[in-house]
Amino acid sequence: MSPPNAAGLLAFDVPARPAVCGGEPETSAGRETPASALRAEAQPSPRGKRALDVAASVVLLGGLVVVGPLVVAAVRLTSRGPALYRQERLGLGGVPFSMFKFRTMRHSDAPEEARWATENDPRVTPVGRLLRKTRLDELPQVLNILRGEMSLVGPRPEQPAIAARLAAAIPGYARRLAVRPGLTGWAQVHHGYDQTLDDVRIKLRYDLDYVARASVGFDLRILVRTVRVVLGMHGR
Repeated sequence: MSPPNAAGLLAFDVPARPAVCGGEPETSAGRETPASALRAEAQPSPRGKRALDVAASVVLLGGLVVVGPLVVAAVRLTSRGPALYRQERLGLGGVPFSMFKFRTMRHSDAPEEARWATENDPRVTPVGRLLRKTRLDELPQVLNILRGEMSLVGPRPEQPAIAARLAAAIPGYARRLAVRPGLTGWAQVHHGYDQTLDDVRIKLRYDLDYVARASVGFDLRILVRTVRVVLGMHGR
């Protein structure tokens, strides 16, 4: 991970070797993480999980139909660029897919390096900040759930370039790919957005706990906690 840039943002150098932040050493090999290291044997879904995903997504799809046009208008009227965008993320077993989101950051015509959002990130628009606090920016992912690329509950999907560096720096990171990524998850309701490797390590413990204990009952428990997070506008 690179040192802070002029805007004070931590950024991953996508073409570079897997250096990490916080003064921690590179991997002993000092090479890119091979694609095979970002693969995990798919774990069978608990009985009833797909039915819960589809039923809840149909309800959320109704919300997307109602709220979506308002969000699109707000995003388009306050900043240039598309209101909806796709970004490559890693799914079940480490297979890439295109994840949908409402745009919350300023549009750039030039390709940007893969990096995390930070507290008070200057790239986030005023409307985008509200969308992130209410988690409405994630609502289009109901389409990913209906397509079978995501689940309602599971580890959050990461960008491949960032995941490669994290897998090189944190043993066992790829094990979170054994289940479908989620719109919400056990790690998300306990911990905020990633900014350091320590954040990732904390959330990985919750992700692996979820992988070990996955069930419909556990999903419902996480969904209840997610509602509290959304209503309290604890997103960022």
